Amino acid sequence: MVQSSGLVKVAAAVIVGVAIAGAGWFVGNGIANMRSLDRYVTVKGLAEQNVQADRAVWPITFVATDDVLQTAQAKIEADTKTLIDFLASHGISKEMTELQNLQVTDQLAQSYRSGPIESRYIVNQTIQVRTEDVKAVVAASQDIGKLLQGGIVLGGQGYNPGPSYMFTGLNDVKPEMIAAATANAREAAAQFAADSGGQLGGIRRATQGLFQILAADGAPNMNEASQINKTVRVVTTMEYLIRD
Repeated sequence: MVQSSGLVKVAAAVIVGVAIAGAGWFVGNGIANMRSLDRYVTVKGLAEQNVQADRAVWPITFVATDDVLQTAQAKIEADTKTLIDFLASHGISKEMTELQNLQVTDQLAQSYRSGPIESRYIVNQTIQVRTEDVKAVVAASQDIGKLLQGGIVLGGQGYNPGPSYMFTGLNDVKPEMIAAATANAREAAAQFAADSGGQLGGIRRATQGLFQILAADGAPNMNEASQINKTVRVVTTMEYLIRD
């Protein structure tokens, strides 16, 4: 009986030793895995693509003044017809235009006026052009001087900023650009891993940046909306694991 009890104690001691050794292996292996997870590199990937505007919006404001309201209104109506005919001669149909923001100002009714008033009434009218025919708008805007020669006064109380050119096909280029930016980031991460004596692992974390539409020329203070040629840019931020 004593001998049997001793064997049981020995067997129990062996089992406990094996358990401790196994636990030590798992803990050690877990620490190694945790350390490997701590090794990663953060890189940015850039993708750019040149595009052209596919839509144009052009508000054209013109003005007429007179001491008689009906006379000023008649001038605005005549100028509206002249302007629509001018646009049509450049391939911009009436369906591509919209009359907006007819404004009449009686200067005698202005409490803050000062000095003599040359014309009592100021009438402003805006015609807004909206079309996918960007080239037609470019040609018409470059020929706008003919309207001035015809006696149409542009501007007035409104503001003529010129045409705005937009690119509406962003969703069509997004997948290709994201793939290019990711590939660019992976290339940088692989080079870092090689330089550090490791191997590139999987993606730890990925963040897609905002898509930007910029003027293609890239000159400082360049207004993107006034440019037909544009550059779409996206920057992705990637974290890659580094293996020993």
